[in-house]
Parts: sequence; C-alpha cells; structure tokens
Amino acid sequence: MATPHINAEIGAFAKTVLMPGDPLRAKYIAENYLEDAVLVNNVRGVQGYTGYYKGKKVSVMASGMGQPSIGIYSYELFNFFGVEAIIRVGSCGSFHPDLHARDIVVAMGACTNGNYASQYNLPGTFSPIADFDLVRRAAEECEKKGVNYKVGNILSSDMFYDDANSGMTWSKMGVLGVEMESAALYCNAARAGKKALCICTVSDSFIYPEENTTAEERQNSFTQMMEIALELA
Repeated sequence: MATPHINAEIGAFAKTVLMPGDPLRAKYIAENYLEDAVLVNNVRGVQGYTGYYKGKKVSVMASGMGQPSIGIYSYELFNFFGVEAIIRVGSCGSFHPDLHARDIVVAMGACTNGNYASQYNLPGTFSPIADFDLVRRAAEECEKKGVNYKVGNILSSDMFYDDANSGMTWSKMGVLGVEMESAALYCNAARAGKKALCICTVSDSFIYPEENTTAEERQNSFTQMMEIALELA
C-alpha cells in the first residue's frame, strides 16, 4: 500500500510506533534496540523500521520537524496502516528550574501557538492531551530507572526562531518546556480514536544555557527516553 508519504505493505508496521523527529535517531533505535529490524519505508529519506523488542513487534519511524510534518506521518499511520499508538521520542527545551539537560518530560498535555486544530471547526479551544495509560506507565518506568522527570504541559511551537522571544512566557502557566510536534500528534490520535504520548529528553535549557547538547548527542545519547518508550511498546 502506498500513501503520498509512506510506501509499505499492510501489516508492515507494528501496532505501536516510536516516532523521533530525526531519521538518524530512528535508525539508531532500530540498529541498537530492535532484533531483525527491517526497513519498511524510506520515502523522502524518512526511515521507518519494524523489528522486535523483547519478543514484541515494534516499529520506529521519523516524523520530521514541526506539526505539519508529524501531522502527515501520524495521520497516515493511524488511518491507513493500522497503527494503534504512537509514542513520540523527541527533545525539548526546558523552561523549568528543576529540569536539566538529559532529564525527561512526559507530556500530559500540549499547548500550542499553532493553528493545527482549526481544521476540526470546533466551537472553542481544543486541549490536546496524551493517553492516560501511556502517561501513567511512562512515569512508572521513569521511577524504575531513577531518572529525573516531570509530567505536565509542554508547548508545541510553530517557531524555532521566535522573533518575539515569547517562549519563557508560557512558563508562568506551568508549561515545562518547548518542542514542535506533540499537539498535532495528540489531535490526530484524538480524531482517529487512537493513543499517543510524547516523551522528551531535555536537550537545552532556557535557564541553564551552558547545559545545551550537540546534534550528535541528541541523535545518539538520549537512550533512557528510548528505553522507556520501548518498554511501553
């Protein structure tokens, strides 16, 4: 079966898909954690793999950057390829003084400055949220691993370079950090009646800029987040 952005056989994807933004992070997860991993999609270089983790069929595929991109890939996986749950494994910038580089955010909700939900023509403001069971289990896995984490709201921003520099303004409402994808993923899951969760590793901090990580570190060293997501899958 082919959609405009995925060329794979029906059944090629597992019921649960891990979704990093970076295709190289998808490749890293497949090569280092999955047994018998097979490349099932490579349209536009957005690599998708399916293999086995502890005997369980699991897929991993990149989403690219931003809500429009993850909106496309998650929509096609949910609606055409039988995927039941997508777990975003991404990176975020921290607004919170107790969140440092390599700590973890479990995004229970996703605020946004974007307009993705306008397509649903709702008579108000939709609040995109994660699946509670996935949130609960992710928190339990963080506890088991002894990692520093927080559960709460995250901001899905449509702007990486924000001319108004408004990011930290969200922190006064308890928003933990910023990334660029989760709100669209949560909207698609809600509309399709499926499950979604975003787990982010803190890659940089608005409070502690000296802790910022490199692109290579983001690609290869955020292993605790990967392992937590795999256990959920």
